[in-house]
Amino acid sequence: MIVVGGEALIDLTEVELGGEQLWRAHPGGGPHNAAVALARLGVPVAFLGRLSSDEFGRRLREGLRADGVDLRFVVTGDEPTTVALVSTDEDGSPRFAFHGEGTADTLLGPADLPATLDGIEALHLGTLGLVREPQASTLVGLMRRQSGRIAQFCDPNIRPALVGDRSGYLRRVRQWADLVDIVKFSDDDLAWLRPDTDPLEEAARWAEDHQALVILTRGVAGAEAFWAGDHAHVDAVAIDVVDTVGAGDSFGAGFLAELRSRVPLRPGLATQVSHEAVEASLAFAARVAARTCARAGADPPRADEL
Repeated sequence: MIVVGGEALIDLTEVELGGEQLWRAHPGGGPHNAAVALARLGVPVAFLGRLSSDEFGRRLREGLRADGVDLRFVVTGDEPTTVALVSTDEDGSPRFAFHGEGTADTLLGPADLPATLDGIEALHLGTLGLVREPQASTLVGLMRRQSGRIAQFCDPNIRPALVGDRSGYLRRVRQWADLVDIVKFSDDDLAWLRPDTDPLEEAARWAEDHQALVILTRGVAGAEAFWAGDHAHVDAVAIDVVDTVGAGDSFGAGFLAELRSRVPLRPGLATQVSHEAVEASLAFAARVAARTCARAGADPPRADEL
């Protein structure tokens, strides 16, 4: 089983109906989307986080359960659910405005964590879960506790509008950088982290410095992986794009789903995994992400759709 930790929230996506601009509610949040994508691909997965007792929280909980996500590590709070307004930039990329001060997911604390993760294959963390306190420190603490025990995957999925204190965020990146076995960046992530560095060069450097398997998604330019002095590339899958919300989350889930079917997920896998396994996992992940882009909202595909 893979445990995915972090936020589950509601995306309000801008749509036009009868000449009016309206907002449609979709379940969202990077970790939530990743957990759903893994479950739909047939991977045993549990969600770890704090969900609200409000109506949005109830819908999130019911949706996760309906998709087969294990909720044993979910706790409930009376605070409201985080809401993200999702609009589109001129280049078609999603733009997020978050309303999440004092919301349920942000208040995940050490006491909310399970006493043990025995029998778990991998821990998957990222997005807002590594930004907002006390949730961020709680999850980094969990990463430290599990370091060397189970494989760890991180998708920082950086949202600059929420980072606030850039130097503080960079300090947190340094806290988890050496703890993870697989890290997934987008071009935009690395452009924000190291604005004067070519993303390909930075991804290769990260893999060497942190002995990790580094995935780099590049939109229509495809995706790359760097690990242990090796490199793989796959092209993007051509598809009629509806929107790209959740594409990166689905890509990461697809990569993990295929990789675990080929090799055991365990600490230090970057020095053990074959070129064939990584390349095949990239290709599968690209197909999963493409299917997600073909429909509105973060709605990843099921295995039989691929």
